[in-house]
Amino acid sequence: MDRKAVTVQDVARVAGVSTATVSRALSDPNKVSEDARTAVRNAISATGYRLNKAARNLRKQQAGAVLILVPNLGNPFFSQILQGISAVFSETEFSILVSDTSDPSERDLNLVDYFLDRRIDGLISLDGALSISELELFKHHSVDDRIVFACEWSPLVDFPSVRSNNAMGAKLAIQHLYDLGHRKIAHITGPEGNVLTRERREGMLQARQKLNLPTCVEWIIRGDFSLNSGFLAAQEIAGMDDRPTAVFCASDMVAIGLISGLKREGISVPNDISVVGFDDIEIAEFCDPPLTTIKQNRVGLGRAAAEQLLAQMGARAGKPDRILQLDVQLQTRESTVAPVP
Repeated sequence: MDRKAVTVQDVARVAGVSTATVSRALSDPNKVSEDARTAVRNAISATGYRLNKAARNLRKQQAGAVLILVPNLGNPFFSQILQGISAVFSETEFSILVSDTSDPSERDLNLVDYFLDRRIDGLISLDGALSISELELFKHHSVDDRIVFACEWSPLVDFPSVRSNNAMGAKLAIQHLYDLGHRKIAHITGPEGNVLTRERREGMLQARQKLNLPTCVEWIIRGDFSLNSGFLAAQEIAGMDDRPTAVFCASDMVAIGLISGLKREGISVPNDISVVGFDDIEIAEFCDPPLTTIKQNRVGLGRAAAEQLLAQMGARAGKPDRILQLDVQLQTRESTVAPVP
């Protein structure tokens, strides 16, 4: 069939359904049966029908796109979150735009302008460090109901968010080390002011208090979620007179950097020092030794954030929780053992 001549009526005829059903299958697939959706998809494939999305978006006064803000696209942690987001939006009419907020060239335009210029219909931010001026502009222009925070969030506003139970993850890490027999446990934090740093540090401190673990100021080492901060922390630990027997790191990247640095200092992991990370990124299972860590459901975070945004934009039925918190799990591997007496 000639692609230029193909119409909705042609698709309906081949699918054996009404044109209204074809329209609903394309614009709101949840309102038609799976059989009808399959018939329409097959008919579109057979006829070569192409939907003029630009014209339809103009009629609907929408952009047909959502923006995803990522604080560092080079960080492998975000890959599965983006995968989860993409999986949900691939079943809709919306395209995905991704912006790295660590790149100054991406920030020449105020974020609210993406809404005002009708470039996007909604926004998911994986970056909790957006400025208060940007957040206030969202509210001022009444687009805050089309924004969802995922993974990170801003403590300055009450925007909807999907997050992991970070404090519980830290408690699981400390409890695991305690159960192995460790009492001298250090912690490498994330960057100062970050909500994940705060939550994981608070969970760690609560667990220490509950278990009556000894405290030492130098055992709390500032990091920034990077390999390099873990590597540098290894030098600090190597120079301590009262060296810890275990370290809980605020991220897997920090933990992997720490293990590398400790080896450089002649300190064995796990025989001399046990190490626990947080996130369970893909490389955690394959580093040497394989890393014990707190596993986040990163694909689930992405999917839940996408579903929440669709509901807020009216493209999904229901009213989701304003704050959705996902469980975490302890993933034990070979980087943690009982301390040597």
